[in-house]
Amino acid sequence: MRIVCIGGGPAGLYFALLMKKQHPAHRITVVERNRPFDTFGWGVVFSDATMQSMRQWDPQTAEAIEVAFNHWDDIELVFKGRKIRTTGHGFVGIGRKKMLNILQERCLELGVELVFEHDVTDLDDFADADLVIASDGVNSRIRAKYADIFMPDMVVRPNRYIWLGTDKRFNAFTFDFQRTEHGWFQAHIYRFDETTSTFIVETTDDVFKAHGIDAMDQDQSIAFCEKLFAGTLEGHRLMTNARHMRGSAWLNFGRLICEKWSHFNGNNHVVLMGDSAHTAHFAIGSGTKLAIDDAIELTRQFDLIGHDRTRIPTVLAAYEEVRRVDVARIQNAARNAMEWFEVVGTRYADTLEPEQFMYSMLTRSQRISHENLRLRDPNWLEGFERWFAQRAGLPAQPQGRPVPPMFTPFKIRGLTLKNRIVMSPMAMYSATDGLPDDFHMVHLGARAMGGAALIFPEMTCVSPDARITTGCLGLWNDEQAAAFRRIVDFVHERTDAKIGIQLGHAGRKGSTRLAWDGIDEPVEEGGWPLISASALPYLKHSPVPRAMTRADMDRVRADFVAAAERARDVGFDMLELHVAHGYLLSSFLSPLTNRREDDYGGSHENRARFPLEVFRAIRAVWPQDRPISVRLSSHDWHEGGNLPNDAAIFARLFKDAGADLIDCSSGQVVKEEKPVYGRLFQTPFSDKIRNEIQVSTIAVGAISEADHANSIIAAGRADLCAIARPHLADPAFVLHEAARIGYDAQEWPKQYRSGRQQYLTNLARATATVPGGKA
Repeated sequence: MRIVCIGGGPAGLYFALLMKKQHPAHRITVVERNRPFDTFGWGVVFSDATMQSMRQWDPQTAEAIEVAFNHWDDIELVFKGRKIRTTGHGFVGIGRKKMLNILQERCLELGVELVFEHDVTDLDDFADADLVIASDGVNSRIRAKYADIFMPDMVVRPNRYIWLGTDKRFNAFTFDFQRTEHGWFQAHIYRFDETTSTFIVETTDDVFKAHGIDAMDQDQSIAFCEKLFAGTLEGHRLMTNARHMRGSAWLNFGRLICEKWSHFNGNNHVVLMGDSAHTAHFAIGSGTKLAIDDAIELTRQFDLIGHDRTRIPTVLAAYEEVRRVDVARIQNAARNAMEWFEVVGTRYADTLEPEQFMYSMLTRSQRISHENLRLRDPNWLEGFERWFAQRAGLPAQPQGRPVPPMFTPFKIRGLTLKNRIVMSPMAMYSATDGLPDDFHMVHLGARAMGGAALIFPEMTCVSPDARITTGCLGLWNDEQAAAFRRIVDFVHERTDAKIGIQLGHAGRKGSTRLAWDGIDEPVEEGGWPLISASALPYLKHSPVPRAMTRADMDRVRADFVAAAERARDVGFDMLELHVAHGYLLSSFLSPLTNRREDDYGGSHENRARFPLEVFRAIRAVWPQDRPISVRLSSHDWHEGGNLPNDAAIFARLFKDAGADLIDCSSGQVVKEEKPVYGRLFQTPFSDKIRNEIQVSTIAVGAISEADHANSIIAAGRADLCAIARPHLADPAFVLHEAARIGYDAQEWPKQYRSGRQQYLTNLARATATVPGGKA
């Protein structure tokens, strides 16, 4: 084949040498607009895992890079007059120029043609090329030429950064945070050769402009940074190699995603690679990794499918299918890390102590978990766990296994929970006329004995017309209260768990079939009239609800108050008001479901008016020593709906009204939603609300193991973790997770203690059968 790589960065060069090595008959040319030794930026970073892949695909290139690179394991934080260091992280740093020169030399050894100082504006000069690799960077002209095909989506991020260098040799990947009168700056620092380190300075646009940096030239910007980070630089100077840029050389990062990666233009097959296809923020050092992985995967697909021009379409389709998944994963992690640095000044730096700030920074991408940190640096993590346990009120424990964060107690008002795990309310659709029965006793009693600190029945409806289905729980009469008292008494007398109640009203999502008969589908007979903020049906064929009148509001508020009084008298330890998922109170908050033009529609304050009215009414009758939480949909996942910033506004309003916790869920407001799922995908909402609004939160959603919960609690992203489906699969979820992570201090119910040792033995046997000794 005739292959032309437009752009001589890591993606184009590495793909060229791999393809030439795998199939020397290919004629391959790399075309670069700059001179051979021109480069901008300083050092690049990638992980040990990327280095291992390079060793497998071309040992010669890997060996040359290993001779030239700087490897380090340590990360050091400079923050609030402290220096904290942890090890075991495994990064590689190498000068960008040095790496490109190694790749260039290897290309020449293998017979790849290198053309420099040639600026490609179109592909007419390469009419004979079977395959064109558009590896010409984030500002790719090839991508721009076929923009209607590739459909690039570029989002310019708000932070400003400047890419500098220094002749100070840092022996750890260093993060330095400095506060000024206008806000926070941070530096990302790492050594990449024997004499030089990269020194990236970053801040928000507001802080950037407040200091007048937008009016500075490069020398003035550098002088400003030298003064700001003088303590870390210790007399060393900062340098730039961006004299070709006008102004102060501060940039905004652009996050790029393309809808399509390849195209046949009638002459050539064109495929995007590296930064021309996707970008990932430098906060996790992933740009070079993505470029290298792109080159490897495209080469691998040619090896699998065939090094023949007729196979190119099949190869490109397979390449894109495979790489899209990994790129999405990396971009998601990079986005989390990037956003952490974008909000670090307003969310973490002023409020977190250095120990927890360090933990939050290390886990900012949500890819590094609690137990992963233990593998990297067990001494540091155990020290942090001891610190965290003391902050949670436990006595100092200088010896022995420290208490993991999820097993530390949590106190709010007069309620003390033994650990941080909540069994989330989950609809069982098994009540009759709202009455809990033996099913609910067994279901809730088993989970209370299974180790969770707090359990909830499903959303409990405040009136017959507040139900979702005929199988929903209710608390609108004394018979129901008596049935609940039996369950509450069992939990209190036979377990050390606490039990809460979640009160709600289905609104326009009511009068539907049981879930297993057709979730959200309206009942065919025996239904009831619906009310909502506005007269909008949930499904197109659902009954149209009546827009609530003031009389309706008075009745519903009274129903909530009556249910809260019954819950109080029954002895529930905590109350949660359901203001999420498109149910009645949630329908007021979302502009997708609230089209009112009176005092209950329009602004955030107006849309929250009735839900706040209900909240204040139940707060007035609920005991002062018992907490109330509010469940919010923190993201509507639909255009025109509420976003996390809107949820933060509502959270502040509820906090000011007396809410003790915000339970941060999302979605289910409209059926047409398009949620973006993923590992711990709702935790960022809890993180935002907890640390910006300064209110305790509950994280929920795709939290399925102790490692997840420990990471969330330790980083301060939530105070409690609500676990739903895992509790359905395993009533003793908490007991089993404690055993799985080796936390021996977790008590089992005395009736079940004889089974604990057998469970531990079985775990040990299972672990022993796994290669490497890890289950």
